[in-house]
Amino acid sequence: MGGRCRASSAVLNFILNRGSNYEIPRASSRPFCRLPSLRFRDFSAVPAQADISRFDNIGLKENDETGTIPIKAYFFCTSIDLKRLQAENTRNVVPPTSRSSNYIALKYCDYPLKFTPLNEIKSSCRYMVVFQYGSAVLFNIEDHEAVNYLETIRRHASGFLPEMRKDDYAVKEKPLLVDDMQGGQDYIILKNLDIDSIRIIGNVLGQSIALDYFVSQVDGMVEEFADINRGMEKTGSFTMDRKKLFQLVGKANSNLADVILKVGLFDRSEIAWREAKYAQIFEYLREEYEVTQRFGNLDFKLKFVEHNIHFLQEVLQNRKSNLLEWCIICLLSIQNVVSVYEIVLDSAAPPI
Repeated sequence: MGGRCRASSAVLNFILNRGSNYEIPRASSRPFCRLPSLRFRDFSAVPAQADISRFDNIGLKENDETGTIPIKAYFFCTSIDLKRLQAENTRNVVPPTSRSSNYIALKYCDYPLKFTPLNEIKSSCRYMVVFQYGSAVLFNIEDHEAVNYLETIRRHASGFLPEMRKDDYAVKEKPLLVDDMQGGQDYIILKNLDIDSIRIIGNVLGQSIALDYFVSQVDGMVEEFADINRGMEKTGSFTMDRKKLFQLVGKANSNLADVILKVGLFDRSEIAWREAKYAQIFEYLREEYEVTQRFGNLDFKLKFVEHNIHFLQEVLQNRKSNLLEWCIICLLSIQNVVSVYEIVLDSAAPPI
């Protein structure tokens, strides 16, 4: 232990003796070290846009939702002048992404003045998808607000229905959803509700609620023919005139034409055709609302109406034929009576 202490003290003395021979360096006018010249890039006049959407998802888990967006579909008329509606709301019209001309999309945003999170700014936007055949689908609009938005459309509508039809739906946003979409009870879950998704959802909901109206119209005709058939079963005859029958024929044909042509129930969606995720949403909603099955039921009922119309037309035609036959018989009878009368007169006249 003592040897280690002696060795340490000897080393310390050597260092102190060597250090006394050095002089402290004087401060020089030249810098101690020179930094290399740095070249900075010029800033652009337009700042680069940061991708802030990815910051919205910080802290979220797969099952976390960023909000539920209510959807309301209305059908209250048979025609809407889209050109006049678009001219009146030019600043709210969303530019179309397809060649379809039977609808327009309108966007209304109320941005808050104070700083708010980005998802709240997104939720302040409201959308309307208005269709030429009379449907309007509202996104992120409450019931007490819907009246004012619908009034904007009513100014350019015609053929108002006695009773407005309404259907409710919803979209839930889950940015970290594994799949592109997921279905639920009266709602659909999406990663993000963009404008093309709004168009796809609005298209299916607008067609569905319009189809409800046309089905109710055909149901009324079916019930009317059912009453006629029950009356024929009891009395063996019916009292419908030809004009009424022709009105039913026109109503049945116009309903079928409106469903196929105006509503475009079987038209291809260009948005769904371009991208698979929109096609998945489109097919899911059509299956959820049973659009194809309901049209099949409508077509079956129209065939029943058509069969009854043909039957009644034949009955009326037979009635008309019978009437003409009786008229001919009466005319022939009158001719025979006149001929007999002339013969009697000729026979009773004295010879000249």
